[in-house]
Amino acid sequence: MKIWYQFIAAVSLFAVISCNSKGEKKEENQTKVKAEIPELRLTIDSLKIKDFYTTYPKLAKFQDEVQALYKKNKSTQLWQDNRGVDEFAHTLFNKYKGLDEEGLKANFPYKEMNAVFENNAENKLSKENTDLMISNLYFYYAEKVYAGFDEKTIISLEWLLPRKKLNYRALTDSIFKKSTINDDHKSKMFSQYYKLRDVLKQYRDIEKKGGWKTIETGEDYKSLKLGDSSAVIAQIRERLFVTNDIKEDSKSAVCDTVLINAVKNYELHHGLTPKNIILPEHIAEMNVPVADRIKTIIVNMERCRWIDPELEKGKKYIEVNIPEFKLYLIEDGKIAFISPVVVGRAMTKTVIFSGMMNNIVFSPYWNVPTSIINKEIKPGMAKNKNYLAQKNLEWNNGAVRQLPGKNNSLGLVKFLFPNSSNIYLHDTPSKSLFERESRAFSHGCVRVAKPRELAIILMKDDPQWNPARIDKAMHAGKESWYTLKKKVPVYIGYFTAWVDRKGQMNFYKDIYQRDESLLKLLTEE
Repeated sequence: MKIWYQFIAAVSLFAVISCNSKGEKKEENQTKVKAEIPELRLTIDSLKIKDFYTTYPKLAKFQDEVQALYKKNKSTQLWQDNRGVDEFAHTLFNKYKGLDEEGLKANFPYKEMNAVFENNAENKLSKENTDLMISNLYFYYAEKVYAGFDEKTIISLEWLLPRKKLNYRALTDSIFKKSTINDDHKSKMFSQYYKLRDVLKQYRDIEKKGGWKTIETGEDYKSLKLGDSSAVIAQIRERLFVTNDIKEDSKSAVCDTVLINAVKNYELHHGLTPKNIILPEHIAEMNVPVADRIKTIIVNMERCRWIDPELEKGKKYIEVNIPEFKLYLIEDGKIAFISPVVVGRAMTKTVIFSGMMNNIVFSPYWNVPTSIINKEIKPGMAKNKNYLAQKNLEWNNGAVRQLPGKNNSLGLVKFLFPNSSNIYLHDTPSKSLFERESRAFSHGCVRVAKPRELAIILMKDDPQWNPARIDKAMHAGKESWYTLKKKVPVYIGYFTAWVDRKGQMNFYKDIYQRDESLLKLLTEE
C-alpha cells in the first residue's frame, strides 16, 4: 500500500546566548551573541530501514508503508527537529497513551518507544531509529484505531460485510496540517463508532464511582406492579438513576407510574418486551455489572471499525441487526420503515453479510433444502404415503418444493438478494413467533413481520403497482416475480450494543455467543 505524505521538516531558529563573568551577577548591558542553530537533516535510506526491521521484527508488517513514507520525504526525518522529538510526535504519543478511550490497550511491542518520550536514560536509540520507531508507532496507532483486525481475522469471525478501506493519506494530512490525529469531521469511521465511544466514557465514569449496586430481591421474589410497596422499589429507583433511565431518585419504596414508565423504557432498550409489571428477568438485566456493559461496548466499537462509513451514506438501503431482531429501511438518512424479524437459530445462524436486493417474489414456491428432505421429508414419506400431499409438497425435477399458499413456509412474499449462502427475506405463516422477545427460530433466512408493508414501500415509485395489486399478487396462489427498477443494498449485521438515533443506549442478548471470542482477541492483542 503506497502512502503519500506532505511534511515540512526544516525549521530555522535563533537563540540568544548570554555570557557572564565567572561568579559575577548579570549586568543589564552585558554582551549578547546571536547564533544560528543548525538545521537537523538525517538521512534515513532503505538500508537503515532494512536494518531497523532486522532489529525490531515485530513491526515488519509496516515496512512497505514506512519505506514509501521516507521515499516521499526524500529520505529525511519526519518526527524530529534541531530541538529533538517535535510536537507532532508528542501529539501522536499522547493519542497512543489514550488508546483506552478508544476501547483498546496501549501495548506497542517495544518499550524503547516510551523511553523516547519520557527522556529516559534507558533511551539508547539513534536519532535515525528514533524517527523510524515513531513512524511505526503512527502505523500501529492508525491500524488499531481506524482499521481494527485484519480481513483474515474478521472472516474467521464469520463477518462478511464489506470491509472498510482505510484512507491513510487523510490521516496523515490531519497529523501534518493540524498537528494531531483527530476526527474533527467524524468521517473516517462508521458513525456508530463515535456514539459508542461517548457512551464508553460515560460508563467508565460510572465504574470509577463504584458502578451500580446489585438489586437484592430474595428467592421468593415474583413481581411488582403499580401501587406495590417494597424495599426493592427503592433499589430499582437508585439503579435506574445511575444510568439516567429515571431523572430523579425520590427514594420512594412505592411503585408509581414514574417508575413503571422508566422500567418499561429500560426494557425497550435492553431487548425486552415492555410490561406493566417488574419481573425477575428485568431485575437480572439491571444487575448486569457495569464492567460487563463496558466489555460489550468495546466489542461493538471494534465491529464498527470494520464498517465502511460510505455504506450509511446510501440513498436507500435495508439493515438488519440480528441480536435486535429488527429490520430497518433507511431512505435519505432517515428511518422510513421498521419491522420485527425472526433470524436463524444457534445451529443455523443467519450470516453476517450484504447483498443487492433485485427481485420480489409473490406467492412463492419454497424449494426445500436437501438437509430437510433427508432429515424430515423422507422419513415422513416412509411412514405415510400421503405425506407430500398433506404438507402441500410436490416433487420437482428430483427435488421437493412446497406449493404457494398461506401455509407456505415462505408465506406470501419473499425478497431476493442473490448470495452464496442462499439467505433472503420472507413472510411466514408462523406469526406468533414475532410476539416473543427472543426470535431465533429460522433455518438462516430472515422472516419479516410486516412483509406486505415492506413490499409496498419498496415498490411505491412504480405507479403500476398499488397496494391492491400487491395484495392480489400475494394471494394469487401462483408464483410471480417483480424486478426492482433500482437494486436496494441489504446489510445484515451483528451488534449487541447500539446507540439509536435518539441517543439512547441499547443492549441486546448475544444470541450467537460472538462477543466473548472477539473480546478475547482484543484483550490478547
